[in-house]
Amino acid sequence: MPPTPPHAHPSNPYLRLLRTPGALPFTLGNLLARLPMGMFSVSAVLMISGSRGSYALAGAVTATGLAATALVAPWTARLVDRHGQARVAVPATAIAVAGSLALLLCVRLRAPDWTLFAAYAATATTPNTGGMSRARWAHLFGGPSPADAAALHTANSFEQAADELCFMVGPVAAAFLCSALFPEAGTLVGAVLLMTGVLIFAAQRATEPPAAPRTKASKSPLRARGFVPLLAVFLATGAVFGALEITTIAYADALGHRAAAGAVLALQAAGSCAAGLAYGALPPARRAAGRLGPVRRILSGTRGRAVREPTRSAGQTLVVCVAAMSALMCLPLLAARAGGSLPVLAAALLCAGAATAPTMVTGMTLIQRRTPRGRLNEGMTLAVTAILGGIALGSAAGGQVIGQAGAVMGYLVPVCAAAVALVVCVAGHGRYSAPPRR
Repeated sequence: MPPTPPHAHPSNPYLRLLRTPGALPFTLGNLLARLPMGMFSVSAVLMISGSRGSYALAGAVTATGLAATALVAPWTARLVDRHGQARVAVPATAIAVAGSLALLLCVRLRAPDWTLFAAYAATATTPNTGGMSRARWAHLFGGPSPADAAALHTANSFEQAADELCFMVGPVAAAFLCSALFPEAGTLVGAVLLMTGVLIFAAQRATEPPAAPRTKASKSPLRARGFVPLLAVFLATGAVFGALEITTIAYADALGHRAAAGAVLALQAAGSCAAGLAYGALPPARRAAGRLGPVRRILSGTRGRAVREPTRSAGQTLVVCVAAMSALMCLPLLAARAGGSLPVLAAALLCAGAATAPTMVTGMTLIQRRTPRGRLNEGMTLAVTAILGGIALGSAAGGQVIGQAGAVMGYLVPVCAAAVALVVCVAGHGRYSAPPRR
């Protein structure tokens, strides 16, 4: 096991994290590979709608790619666990990049519509670069010491902030490239960034987790105690994201400010990013013991007695984070009902985003602890797949409500989705808070 992070200066936990030998190169490569995550769907919509004049076709193509990703991504992650990140991620990325370039050519050459679906479906082999990065941190800081637990908590917070950053910068970059250069520019640049980033990431072999060949004793993460309830929480949380996005776009469009929808959504991601970084700067012990208060005592069945088992503390923290997310999701609805002010809505979304990153960080920490050894990439990819499925469900439900009752009432969907996440979280708390069975 590599050494734990140094506790000398600097005092900033993120600087200490990146000073771990080998951490900075794989982090930079992964960030480069992850940026297209926020570019591809926006680029595809702009490219296809601009060429074919149909948002319905563009939406159908991107939805097909999302469905294909949900099916293929867990299998890709399973291969990564079995054969190693470098051996699988590079060829899988090459196939995905070929699919993106094929989509670009099909649009450019006015190929039949069915070719767009086939080309975009090929991008489903894109590896879960965020999951691979989290697996490296878990490999570096998977020991039982408090120092390792604190470093892993900071690393998970950093990774969540990186995800939010990609969704802040990616859509803006894609829109700029497609409008300022040519419609296919966003897809082209995204493909180049993805391939380059994965090559840099895969070249850092010193921090790569060892491959774990499948044995008869290996079991699927889905069979691990408490894993499925966590996936249900991620599914409902994804529905919050999907409903917020489509409702905000519709609300801004109703006010005549459709072009500002991206900037308003970026504020929500900014709030989540800032909250994630602040959350990761706190040590896990302080986070678990100092903030839970009465809820912690109720869930643990104690009266002020300290609960020292770390997984138990993380489980209780998840309930508190989801409860906070449920409460804050009421703010966009209240802002929309109060009047037609886009700045007020932007401020409400900024505040609402503050609870999503802590929820995701704590949930991913529990996923890491629940996942059987040698299946970490698969476990985290299943979590991401649940989020993507939730985004699709939230978008569909939000669209139905908007069509029937208007954009303002669309903000009821993320409120209801967050409430479902809270109910599922509380109901499954006993299973994912118990010590994991290895």
